[in-house]
Amino acid sequence: MGLAPHLAGPHDPLPGTPVRGPGWFRRTTTIDTRRPDGLQGPSHIDARGRDAIRAGDVFSTVRDQALQAIAEPSSELVAVSATPALTGLDRLVGASLRSGFRRVLREQLGETLTGSLAGLLLDDLTGANLVGGYAGQIGDGERMEAAMRAAGNLMLAQAGVCSGWAEDGSIMVTLRREGVVPTPVGPPAPALVPDEDQTAWHTMAPLGPHDMRRARRIDVGPVGADGLRPFETHFRDSHYSADRGETVLHEYTVHGTFDPVARILVDVMAEARVLPWLECPEALASAGRLAGTPLGDLRNRVRQDLHGVGTCTHLNDTLRSLADLGELGLST
Repeated sequence: MGLAPHLAGPHDPLPGTPVRGPGWFRRTTTIDTRRPDGLQGPSHIDARGRDAIRAGDVFSTVRDQALQAIAEPSSELVAVSATPALTGLDRLVGASLRSGFRRVLREQLGETLTGSLAGLLLDDLTGANLVGGYAGQIGDGERMEAAMRAAGNLMLAQAGVCSGWAEDGSIMVTLRREGVVPTPVGPPAPALVPDEDQTAWHTMAPLGPHDMRRARRIDVGPVGADGLRPFETHFRDSHYSADRGETVLHEYTVHGTFDPVARILVDVMAEARVLPWLECPEALASAGRLAGTPLGDLRNRVRQDLHGVGTCTHLNDTLRSLADLGELGLST
């Protein structure tokens, strides 16, 4: 399966994590997906998160959360546990991480996890599972190419699902011409933890060959003179290989302000740092459509209104996470 650097979108990963001043609140999460039994074996998921506040020269932990899960190659969740423990988590066993998982979350756990670290980690499992297939695509090319050729008609049916899969975009044109999707390879991943602030992120295990990582950071600043709070979010999907090290597949930053009293998103703008295809950045303008949305309505608004060409699945997941801003704002 050929690599396609000439079709790549932006390759400008954030060089690190910004240093914040006192009073800034930070939520960080990572979802690491490993396959210790080989690329065709079950996915072992290590999800971690931390809420912290900048006090003096360091971030002090307010709370943390860890999840461990195992999913079959079919994406069926066969085991899940949490530290600290979460009531009712066992009811998710048997659910598919491919489709309908967030509906199962709502049905089985209701709104009890809204705005929490655990809620964000669980909500993000389906997206992490979606991109997890990249490890097989790049690490087991011959087998994956055969599978993707066999699924060609199904993949063609996905035309129009997002900016990168536009009907006349790079993926669709190449798929029609060659019968297979080209493999994107991103730039080297700069370190998330800056040398000058080792407290900037929660503790992360090192990545090994074929591991995938989905990392999120949400920073919320103190209330300004206008009564608004600034925020910045950073999102990165990365893959580790023995020959290339860690490389970035998707990366966005999103920033803006929100009203912590009215709980309304006042303004929002997205930036594309790393994306696999030339057409992907066309999704950026969709973020601005959420200005004026109550935080509590954000997840439904994204699900109902942001779909099709002009949007991006991975940007949508980042915009969904802004629903937590109200809870993070109250945390300080």
